[in-house]
Amino acid sequence: MTSTARRTPGDQLAVVSQTGPTVTFFDAATHERLDVLPMPDQPHELCFDPDLRLLYCTITYRSGFYNAHRGRAHELTVIDVDTHTVVDTLDLSPDHAPHGLALDRARSRLYISVEATESEPGGVVVIDTRTRTRIGRIPTMADGPHWFALTPDGTRGYTTNKEAPFVSAIDLERGEFTGRIEVPGSEGLAVSLDGRYVYAAAPKVDDTTARPGIRVIDTRTATVVRTLPTQEPVMPVHVTATGAVLVGETRAGGTMDSPLGRQLPGVLTVFAPDTLEPADGIPVGALPLTITSSPDGSTAYVSGNLSSTVTVVDLPSRTVVATLEVDRKDLSGAHGLAYIPAPTA
Repeated sequence: MTSTARRTPGDQLAVVSQTGPTVTFFDAATHERLDVLPMPDQPHELCFDPDLRLLYCTITYRSGFYNAHRGRAHELTVIDVDTHTVVDTLDLSPDHAPHGLALDRARSRLYISVEATESEPGGVVVIDTRTRTRIGRIPTMADGPHWFALTPDGTRGYTTNKEAPFVSAIDLERGEFTGRIEVPGSEGLAVSLDGRYVYAAAPKVDDTTARPGIRVIDTRTATVVRTLPTQEPVMPVHVTATGAVLVGETRAGGTMDSPLGRQLPGVLTVFAPDTLEPADGIPVGALPLTITSSPDGSTAYVSGNLSSTVTVVDLPSRTVVATLEVDRKDLSGAHGLAYIPAPTA
């Protein structure tokens, strides 16, 4: 199948380097490196606000990894995507170790998952994007919530929890934890375009007690109704504008050392819209951590943390069209991603 992808001049791809520590901006059409913006140690994930043209970046640890760090950070960096400058840094204290981000444009709310403190379970901090002020915190009843996703209508949210055997369900209108959806400790998370299903990667990547796959959760009943099997453990999950479900499978056994053992190049697996039938995997960088896609759903971007690359995949033709190199100073490289459309007149 021939691709119909058309990138608008001025579109950008932003990429975190965990140990850069940086955010690198690439031209989405030519893949040219445009700029490299220094960040505090250690940036993790990104979220683009198209209304304010701001990019939010979580600063998670001072060094190290989940459960093997040398101190939790507590900042959220705010970046102007047109000038590539930091315009604000929000202190999330007393909360710390921010991970996942999700934006409710209609209500001007930014949700940030944070790890447990000495006095509070893990939760989701709520920021008013118009004033950049904290307006709430919702507990998730787990120590280490990572990915957070919300339904398209902004009424419900879900977090995956690495160590806890459940996905947390949240009523965003009431600001309350509403229940546990039983799955093994989970990694990536995404919601279907119609809000009917949640796709959760489980078990967590270093858990060998359960078969890897994507747990499909019906949001109406808060139950797992199906499992999409994968060959290897999955970390990132993403839903494109066409409804395709993209997952990044890790592959152990190579020569590249990581906290999760030696790794081979990973695999991007695509589950078709509606049927969720899988296609043959597409090779990507080692230890895929984050996936995003272009607004038309034709192009996928997969960050390989251990290879410190971003693999650019044309989805209609299922071909790799570019591999972007991301600078790093230590083991962990490319991490969070955000596609940034050019400003409209």
